[in-house]
Amino acid sequence: MAHSKLIPGVSGPEQAGLLYFCTTRAGGVSQDERDSLNLGLNTGDDPERVQVNRQRLADFLGSEPVWLAQVHGTDVLDADQDVLPAVPREFDAAITTRRDRTLAILTADCLPVVIWDEQSQVLGVAHAGWRGLQAGVLERTWQAMAARCPQAQSWQAWIGPAISQEHFEVGQEVFDAYVQDEPELAAFFIQGKRPGKWQADLPGIARHRLEKLSPGKMTVHLSGLCTFQENGLFYSYRRSPLTGRQATIARLNLL
Repeated sequence: MAHSKLIPGVSGPEQAGLLYFCTTRAGGVSQDERDSLNLGLNTGDDPERVQVNRQRLADFLGSEPVWLAQVHGTDVLDADQDVLPAVPREFDAAITTRRDRTLAILTADCLPVVIWDEQSQVLGVAHAGWRGLQAGVLERTWQAMAARCPQAQSWQAWIGPAISQEHFEVGQEVFDAYVQDEPELAAFFIQGKRPGKWQADLPGIARHRLEKLSPGKMTVHLSGLCTFQENGLFYSYRRSPLTGRQATIARLNLL
């Protein structure tokens, strides 16, 4: 779904009262390997170009997103505060019930996850690499949302562009970290091409984890887009460490 001629993006099913999408590589001023809408400041890119890119996004949105300093953890920012913590905000997720807060997650293979209730009363975003996903970042995000909006009856989530199982090789330690406590997660790993390696289905694990949070009341949508494979659309750190970051943006809009 293209939200603007300037800032193309991809999204999931439409939801009244909610704007959410993941940017692509198009629409910015970064050059070479990080061409062109690199939104990550810690990528080796010219910081001035990244700031131009971020300003373009903010102009399109009509507000500055709440940027996080992501550390592959599980801490969740309460973005409802009138005064947000000073930068850097070391969080890997954020929630809000305010319609003047635009949330943002940066990725280049990790899972960007947007969660909302079907009445568009509360919104959450999470950055979930294999470490954060295993440690419970999605569970902590949803729990904070459910506590903030206990009247919510049903939920939806969108797992945006991320690395696919075919291209995500991990070692035995990653397999063990997931499967030792949840043996059913072995179904999301297949033997790798090299001895002692596995191919991990992170989007599948995330969907399984989300559906367990609210059985029968959580609908999960997968983008089906692979950051590694779609070189023309997305940045991928596994494909090349000299890369940028796309942003997944989410905001509650007026109904």
